[in-house]
Amino acid sequence: MPRIIEGAVSGSGVRLAIAASRFNSHVVESLLAGALDALQRHHADPQAITIVRVPGAWELPLVVRRLAMSKAYDAIIALGCLIRGETPHFDFIANENAKGLAQAMLESGVPVSNGVLTCDTMEQALARAGLKGGNKGADAALAALEMVDVLRRL
Repeated sequence: MPRIIEGAVSGSGVRLAIAASRFNSHVVESLLAGALDALQRHHADPQAITIVRVPGAWELPLVVRRLAMSKAYDAIIALGCLIRGETPHFDFIANENAKGLAQAMLESGVPVSNGVLTCDTMEQALARAGLKGGNKGADAALAALEMVDVLRRL
């Protein structure tokens, strides 16, 4: 039998930061509520959670990197919402956001969970922020907890 390493989803003793964009705030606030609810249901201490607000998705990678490099947190959750418009601006921001979050994670060794929605329409975003498609903020929070435990087991 091969050895299998798999993380548990528990917030007990985990220090977390959530970086949340203010752009498309009605969507991001639902993502944030979903993340906080999931963390609470998995026994994360509210006193061990720091929320940092940033203007938009473009600013998330810098703040996430700073949080990760501080080594004050076991994981970072990035939350935001990009909705495609009529220009290529969406593509530039979405691509650089994802690259920046991944770079922050790889440089710091701290898990960064990407809860930034990239949707074609507002309806798609709302569906993923707690309506029909579940809540991607909650999903990002659970992924962060699991990654903390996986890394502790390695």
